[in-house]
Amino acid sequence: MNNAKTDPAAPRPAYRVETRTRASAITAVALALGIVLLLALPAFADRGLIQDMFFILTMLVLAQFWNLLAGYGGLVSVGQQAFVGLGGYALFGAAILWGLDPLFSLLLAGVAALIVAVPTAFFVFRLQGAYFAIGTWVVAEVVRLSVAQWQSVGGGSGTSLPRNVTGDMIGLELIEGLFDVRSAAARDILTYWLAVILAVATIGGIYWLLRSRQGLALAAIRDNVEAARSLGVNAARMKWTVFLTAAFGTGVAGALIYLQKGRISPDAAFSVNDWTAYVIFIVVIGGIGTIEGPILGVLVFFALQTLFAGYGTWYLMALGGLGIVIMLFAPRGLWGLISDRTGLQLFPIRRRLTLPPDTAE
Repeated sequence: MNNAKTDPAAPRPAYRVETRTRASAITAVALALGIVLLLALPAFADRGLIQDMFFILTMLVLAQFWNLLAGYGGLVSVGQQAFVGLGGYALFGAAILWGLDPLFSLLLAGVAALIVAVPTAFFVFRLQGAYFAIGTWVVAEVVRLSVAQWQSVGGGSGTSLPRNVTGDMIGLELIEGLFDVRSAAARDILTYWLAVILAVATIGGIYWLLRSRQGLALAAIRDNVEAARSLGVNAARMKWTVFLTAAFGTGVAGALIYLQKGRISPDAAFSVNDWTAYVIFIVVIGGIGTIEGPILGVLVFFALQTLFAGYGTWYLMALGGLGIVIMLFAPRGLWGLISDRTGLQLFPIRRRLTLPPDTAE
C-alpha cells in the first residue's frame, strides 16, 4: 500500500516541472530528419531551388531574431537593417582590405554589428514605445549615411567581391569536384549550407534561452516590467542581452546574405523594406511571440512573393492588406489561430507541474 496516499504524515511527493509534449517529441525527430534532408538537398536540387531555400532560411533567421526582440523582449525595433548592412560591409571590408577569407569574416561581421549595437543601446534604451522604434530607425539611417562615405568599399555606389576572393574560398574546390559544378554554383551551395547551420543554431539557441530561467525573466519583462523588477528580475540586463544577441545574429545573417549576392551597396544593405518591413510582416502574420510563427510566416511570405511579385505595387498593397486582416481577426497570427484550435505546440516553453509516474494515480 502506498503510504503517501493514506498517511497524512507521510512526505508529499515531489512535483516535476516539464515542458516537453508528445508533439514536441515528434517534432524533434522530424527536425532531425529535415536537417539531414536540407543538407543533402544540393545533391538532387537545381541551383534555383538552392537559391530559394537560401532566401527562406536567411529571412527565417532575421525573423527569429526580430521576434526575440519584439515578441519576447518587448523591444519593437524598425532599425534592424542597420545590423544587416553592417554585417555585409564588415565582411566586404575584411575580404577586400585585409584579404581575409569570407568564411572567417562571418563571425567578424557579427562582432562588428555587436560593437555598434553597444552605443546604439545606450541611446535607444532611453526611449519607450514608439519613440524606441523611431530611435532605432534613426540610428540605422545614420549608419547608412556613414557607410556611404566609405570609399574603400565603393562609397555610395557600392562594390563587388573580387573574383580572387570568391574563387578562393575554403571548401569551394571540394564542392566543385563533389557536385561537378562551376564556381558560382559551388558558392551558392556553400552559402546555403551555412544558412542551414545558422538557421538551426538560431532556432535551437532561442529555444534553449526561452526554456531557461532567463527565458522566464524575459517573459516577465515583456508582460510587466515593474512587476518583474519587484520579483528581482534585472530588466536592464535582460534587455541588453536580447538586444546585443539579436544584433550579433542579424549581423552574421547580413554578412552571409551579401556573401551569396557577391555585391553590396548602402541603399540595398540598409533597406528598411527588405530587412525590416518584410521581417515584421513575416513575424506578424506567422505569430509574434512564438518560435513556430516565423517559420510559418516565412513560408507564407515566400509563397506570396513567388505568386504575386510580378504585380508591382499591387503586390505590396496585398501584403499590407493581408497583414491588417490577420491583425484584426487573428491578433496572435496564423500559428496562434492554429494553436488555439488544436492545442498544438511544436516548441513548448510553458512549464507544467506533474507528479512522478508512481504517484500520479
